[in-house]
Amino acid sequence: MILLRPDCLVFRTPSGESIPCSAQDVTIELVGDAMQWLEKEVVENAAAAVLHYFRVEKDQDSVSVAEFTEALERVLRGFGLEVASGNAKGGAAAPMPRMVEVDLRNLAEESGAVSELFFFQSLRADLRRQIMDGPTLFRYRGLRRCVKWLAGAKRWSGQCQALNDQIVDYLRHCLGAEQSARGCALVVT
Repeated sequence: MILLRPDCLVFRTPSGESIPCSAQDVTIELVGDAMQWLEKEVVENAAAAVLHYFRVEKDQDSVSVAEFTEALERVLRGFGLEVASGNAKGGAAAPMPRMVEVDLRNLAEESGAVSELFFFQSLRADLRRQIMDGPTLFRYRGLRRCVKWLAGAKRWSGQCQALNDQIVDYLRHCLGAEQSARGCALVVT
C-alpha cells in the first residue's frame, strides 16, 4: 500500500477509478470558475477542514468525489456562500451576490476616529447602513492594522490584543442585535 501525504486522500470517481490527490487540488477543480469570486484562503481552509474531517474524525483515507463534494458544500455554506452542485465537474461554489466588504483601517481613518469611542460609533453606523442593502455576508478586513492605528502602536501588545477582541465582540454583538441581519455571516480578518 502507498503511504499518502498528509494533505491527500484517495478519491473514488463515479467510473470506479481510485485516484490519490491532494484535497486542495480536488477542491479547486470542484469550485472551478467560481474560484475568481472566492478568496484563496477561504477555499484552502475549507479544503483543510474537509480533509481533517475525513482523515482524522472518520479515519478514512479513501472517499468518493460525491462525499467530498457534499462535505465541502456544507463548509462553504457555513462561510455564507451559496453552493450549487450537479454540473459536469461534480459541483461548483459561487458566492452570494450580497456580500459587504469593509476595510476597518480605512473606516477608522475616514471617520476621523481619534479615539476608540468614536471608532465604535462609526463602526455601528456603517454596519446599520450596510444592513439596509440586505447582505448575507459581512467581511471586515484589516483588523490588525486598524487596532495598531487606533492604539497608536508600532508593535503588537497586550493592549492591542484586548482592543482586537473588543472590536470582534462588538461586531458580533451589533450584528446579533439587528433584526434584519438574522442569518448573516460575519468574517473578520
